[in-house]
Amino acid sequence: MALRGQFLIFCVLVLLVFESRSAYGSSRGWLGRAADATAAQEIGICASSVITHGYKCQEIDVTTKDGYILNLQRIPEGRAAGGGQIKRPPVLIQHGVLVDGLTWLLNPPEQNLPLILADHGFDVWIANTRGTRFSRRHTSLDPRQMEFWNWSWDELVAYDLPAVFDHVYKQTGQKIHYVGHSLGTLIALASFSEGLQVDKLKSAALLSPIAYLSYMRTALGVIAAKSFVGEITTLLGLAEFNPKGKPVADFLKSLCTNPVVNCYDLLTSLTGRNCCLNSSTVDLFLRNEPQSTSTKNMVHLAQTVRDGVIAKFNYGRPDYNLMHYGEFRPPIYNISNIPRDLPLFVSYGGNDALADVRDVENLLDSFKFHDGDKLGVQFIKSYGHADFIMGINAKDIVYNQVVAFFKRQN
Repeated sequence: MALRGQFLIFCVLVLLVFESRSAYGSSRGWLGRAADATAAQEIGICASSVITHGYKCQEIDVTTKDGYILNLQRIPEGRAAGGGQIKRPPVLIQHGVLVDGLTWLLNPPEQNLPLILADHGFDVWIANTRGTRFSRRHTSLDPRQMEFWNWSWDELVAYDLPAVFDHVYKQTGQKIHYVGHSLGTLIALASFSEGLQVDKLKSAALLSPIAYLSYMRTALGVIAAKSFVGEITTLLGLAEFNPKGKPVADFLKSLCTNPVVNCYDLLTSLTGRNCCLNSSTVDLFLRNEPQSTSTKNMVHLAQTVRDGVIAKFNYGRPDYNLMHYGEFRPPIYNISNIPRDLPLFVSYGGNDALADVRDVENLLDSFKFHDGDKLGVQFIKSYGHADFIMGINAKDIVYNQVVAFFKRQN
């Protein structure tokens, strides 16, 4: 059972580690151009992937209450908006684990969600969670220190989302539409269930949600679960979980020796059969990702797989949990506590091996008492996990639905 709990670590990682190429640096301000997104680390996401297409974009830093300095991109208007003082409704877009906000921008402008939203009159904000390349700063800690990496997705719920929501709300004076993919859906659901951000939230679109992970299935996950546990535990001495680092890479390469695993078709092995990806976009993705996260975060995600519940980090001993939570077991995030009148849009795929249909249906069961006119559900039989952020037809199938859903709330 404990081995099964390690699925998520490797299911998410292997896609990224073998063909990725590194890129490093940062940028601030409204101006700048670049040839392509592979330059993002040197010049910033705005200059590499937004301004170059003719959109305004601003790099912004926000500091969390526990001292992490997070990078945001703001795209205040569409390409043809022409400026002015029009108050555009804000949308906050949150990426998943081991990637950053650039993943939303890899397709051409007419196919990627942030720029589509901007062209439809929204004020778009792209988040980058702690530990990713542009959010590796802290008021007193350094990424080379273990303490910098002492966090899991609990802290994304408690600190990252509140800091970003507060900043966007203060800057715009309006309630916020939210879009999350994968881990971006989990931290949103956990946050909303605790009553956090709800007073600043207009609506939420959850793409490929991973709240429950009991039925997650991938060839790589199965092989990883059968692997020698000693190889897994050697990774747990690392504070930073860096997919480009040697300990992780060595373990993953050993998995690829199994004939069941096709490491030359990593997307399919990991996410299910994605129907609609452009090979050049996948190549660009692999040039820019993966990003680091904390080992504690990966362990927490593994606990979510193993235990079948959405709970806070389990410290492994009742006395440690008692010290942190005042009780012997980690508290549960009760999804049914999300306000029934909060507008939600859920979109999931029939070929998604990470957000399995049965797990999403389990999540939807939590909303059985939700106000009927406040819950929209879209099932796309052909879609896998990556189609929601890189699919060449995602605009027609998913993004137009998201835009229409948000506009109905306005």
